[in-house]
Amino acid sequence: MEPMEQLSELVSAEGRNRKAVLCRRCGSRVLQPGTALFSRRQLFLPSMRKKPALADGSNPDGDLLQEHWLVDDMFIFENVGFTKDVGNIKFLVCADCEIGPIGWHCLDDKKSFYVALERVSHE
Repeated sequence: MEPMEQLSELVSAEGRNRKAVLCRRCGSRVLQPGTALFSRRQLFLPSMRKKPALADGSNPDGDLLQEHWLVDDMFIFENVGFTKDVGNIKFLVCADCEIGPIGWHCLDDKKSFYVALERVSHE
């Protein structure tokens, strides 16, 4: 979780991201500033690793994360990839280096794409 002073640097008064959202590993831009809403929702994300290892769904190791950027249209992303379906979930990964998951998308809800603040950097 981000300390409160850091959250105020990242979240605007309107609840949007003040800074660009980047991949922690390669620095690729995932979201432009002002394109996502801050959201608190408890979601389980598997431990970070390369995309092929995520799709098998066999490893339950991961983190329960609560602070996310919420995007309502997949075309808002600058650079994101999706894993194969794991049940009714697709995990979001960096499209350049394929590390992830950096986020989560439930196939039942076509307008909710979550990017975990703890899994990305900001600039």
